[in-house]
Amino acid sequence: MVSVIGVRFKSAGKIYYFDSSHMEFELGEAVIVETVRGVEYGEVAMLKREMSEQQLVLPLKKVIRKANEEDLNTYRHNKEKEAEALELCREKVREHNLPMRLIEVEYTFDMGKIIFYFTAESRVDFRDLVKDLASIFKTRIELRQIGVRDEAKMLGGIGTCGRILCCNNFLGEFAPVSIRMAKEQHLSLNPAKISGICGRLMCCLKYESEMYSSKRSEGVKNGEECSRIEDTNPGVDS
Repeated sequence: MVSVIGVRFKSAGKIYYFDSSHMEFELGEAVIVETVRGVEYGEVAMLKREMSEQQLVLPLKKVIRKANEEDLNTYRHNKEKEAEALELCREKVREHNLPMRLIEVEYTFDMGKIIFYFTAESRVDFRDLVKDLASIFKTRIELRQIGVRDEAKMLGGIGTCGRILCCNNFLGEFAPVSIRMAKEQHLSLNPAKISGICGRLMCCLKYESEMYSSKRSEGVKNGEECSRIEDTNPGVDS
């Protein structure tokens, strides 16, 4: 068994595991960790727990230290630099007349790499753009093409339910969603009613899918369960 903590690098991002055998942490505490991308700043999203090696991708990297005031200032400074880098890159995209839409820029904590996220209808030859950016920022440049779901997660927005998008608010990872889930729940198959702002099927179709499947396997038809509850509730007038 290995003692690990879970760390998030974005508010609704995926949780990554790190070796925590040498330290104690509190939920929400800022930490500095080593990742495959370099040194990163994150927050503890899962307290220490024991996990088997079969549940983990080994070898695990350790938490370098708890973040201090200087680390926090560096993190804030990087965020300010990201906004500047985004505007500069957009200018360069226009200069090269590339068919791509920049979504977000991310510095690694040690500023060893800048990652530019973008969407595009097809493959984009951005080699000249990378050369320009590398000459300006004097560091490693990575351009990463993302899908429409990832775009919605990064940008955020309000869903048809009137709430903040689930993917932007709390969903760490996207779960597979199918039209069968909408059919099982007897929802309208009108694409406008079952699609999110990303244009794909709404993630929330997954939430009650297992319950509908289990009830159907028990021979319960849609609506029957509610009737049973009403029949057995002494507070309901007959």
